[in-house]
Amino acid sequence: MKEFEAHVAWQRAGQDFLDGRYSRAHDWRFDGGLQVPASSSPLSVPLPMSDPAAVDPEEALVAAAASCHMLFFLSLAAQRGFTVDSYVDNAIGCLGEDGDGRVAMTRIELRPAIAFAGERQPSREELDALHHAAHARCYIANSLKTEVLVVGER
Repeated sequence: MKEFEAHVAWQRAGQDFLDGRYSRAHDWRFDGGLQVPASSSPLSVPLPMSDPAAVDPEEALVAAAASCHMLFFLSLAAQRGFTVDSYVDNAIGCLGEDGDGRVAMTRIELRPAIAFAGERQPSREELDALHHAAHARCYIANSLKTEVLVVGER
């Protein structure tokens, strides 16, 4: 089994805690040394307790699903002889109430715009098959109970 680590660190920094008006800003650190400022979303916890410039867990989940799908798509496209010049996804996650009445990410829409190079261009059917295969292999999508869809421009 493979394991992946993330170090998440928060400090109270002298703020009152019991009144709930403490900063939600914290840091994520990853094995390669990258440190990312993180916070609750200002949509969940109002300013100034949230940091709108930081990554929030909801955005990170959407980015993880989009990134995972893209990486498998690129690999599969190369295996099938299609040269990808660019892949840009403006993915959207929808937070709502799930079937059990809990707040959850209920839908993630991937909206990739892909430019291919050369004479070998995928047909609509080949493109759909690439997305279907990438989705089936994506570890993140396979781990979520929410719906992950490829919609829009492809």
